[in-house]
Amino acid sequence: MGLVTQTFKWLACSQPLISTAGEPAQLRFLEFFVARIRNPHTRRAYGRAAEDFLTWCSGVGLTTIGQVQPLHVAAWVELQGRHFAAPTVKQRLAGLKHLFDWLVTGQILPANPAASVRGPVHRVKRGKTPVLEAAEARRILEAIDVSTPIGLRDRALIGLMVYSFARIGAALAMRVEDVYVQNRRLWVRLHEKGGKRHDMPCHHNLDAWLHDYMEGCALADDRRSALFRTIARGTGRLSDRAMQQADAYAMIRRRAAAAGIETPIGNHSFRATGITAYLKNGGTLEKAATMANHASTRTTQLYDRRPDDVTLDEVERVML
Repeated sequence: MGLVTQTFKWLACSQPLISTAGEPAQLRFLEFFVARIRNPHTRRAYGRAAEDFLTWCSGVGLTTIGQVQPLHVAAWVELQGRHFAAPTVKQRLAGLKHLFDWLVTGQILPANPAASVRGPVHRVKRGKTPVLEAAEARRILEAIDVSTPIGLRDRALIGLMVYSFARIGAALAMRVEDVYVQNRRLWVRLHEKGGKRHDMPCHHNLDAWLHDYMEGCALADDRRSALFRTIARGTGRLSDRAMQQADAYAMIRRRAAAAGIETPIGNHSFRATGITAYLKNGGTLEKAATMANHASTRTTQLYDRRPDDVTLDEVERVML
């Protein structure tokens, strides 16, 4: 948290619109990012949005945060739409709205200049996450050399995302103690967004792969340490450092290339692949939402790619 505080303290001091508003404004600005927002990804995204907006405001002649009007926010949002997709623009606008709300409740500003500004329209019925066929996912898993610690780790991580529909963030946040036995079956405990805890029984394949990984890498006695760790340079053994999402992405791309998969998959692809495979095999949308820890089945539907099969079948009816 010390590094986070220093980072946003620097941002508050370096932005003329905040620094000229006085020490209470700087402190309130800092508190928003350090005390108000707990999710590091949200904090980073909102921080980038705030820095970009305040820099733009300085560029158009504003000298203090109190001069910001809805027209300024609307103009900035319009410019954002030229460089970013609609979901990103909406997220950035949301960050500004939350920030200005915080400044209003802290009596730094009389009103929120972003409150009346509308973001771009964005309606989604189908997610953009690339999804694999079950046979492709199986090919990736079977191509992994599990005679090494890195192979055991990669198979266990990919299997966790496929069979428990785990988000990559929740998977990488797991500790060894989050794999436990209940009713003679291995379970996993996922720490999801918003501090929610989600417990799932393991598919028999995942059960075996987690056992192999933890026993093969001697993790069972180190209960409080990270479950998925990086490989120490030049040793081929696990380090003490937890994997980050960039590490997982690089691993997934490398494994896909080794298996001859051309689909540009990412960290979320195996979660979507698992959900689609479950639904294709007779699972219900409601149960899938529960297993994926979605608050609504509408979110789960974004991961359901069964309609793709129908579309492909219909396309093949076009015969010349």
